[in-house]
Amino acid sequence: MLDSVGIIFRTFTAFILLWIFIQILGKQTIAQRTYHLYIASITMGTIAGNLAFNIKVKFLYFIIAFIIMGTIVFMLNLVAVRKPRFQKWIAGEPATLIQEGQILEESMERMGYSLDSLKQALRGKDIFNINEVECAILEINGSLSVLKKPQYQNTTKQDLSILPAAERVPVELIHDGKIIYENLTQHTYDEEWLMAELKKRNLSVCDISYAVVGTKGNLYIDLFRDQLN
Repeated sequence: MLDSVGIIFRTFTAFILLWIFIQILGKQTIAQRTYHLYIASITMGTIAGNLAFNIKVKFLYFIIAFIIMGTIVFMLNLVAVRKPRFQKWIAGEPATLIQEGQILEESMERMGYSLDSLKQALRGKDIFNINEVECAILEINGSLSVLKKPQYQNTTKQDLSILPAAERVPVELIHDGKIIYENLTQHTYDEEWLMAELKKRNLSVCDISYAVVGTKGNLYIDLFRDQLN
């Protein structure tokens, strides 16, 4: 009976401490927008969970751990706000994945972000043709911010309805320096056409990181070696 009463008391205390923690640090804690807040959320949740159910550890120890962790996070927040030069080490910094319409493979590899993940994130923003993207930035909270090329901005469903049905879905032809032959045989774009297009650009298949035929039949090519202004 005493154990049950203790657990009830500990559970209410854990809830109140978490509520105070969120109130002090603000709503950004809920969104986990930065590295240190993400770590703090996991740690504080673990401490609160153990406070509620782990009766083998003294109640005071959990309170001390909670206060210490909350103080650390609060101080890191202050440093990140008042000392911008330390902000990227504490909170992280955005990473550019596409610049001037070109995929930055080195940046993606550094962030552990695959091409499939990039395409999935773009589809989540109703972008099925990577050729439409001028710039894409991976924010510190994991979301992808995208700027379309001027000619693709403010596109409406009415604009898309005039496209031939066969051209609405992009056709991937090259991925990581290798031809996707099954896509060549299933669509109107054969290997001869592809090699002729590459010859016009003085390119070979091994030079290309990603190539896709867009919704309007245009060929988008991203090279392993990016050439940015």
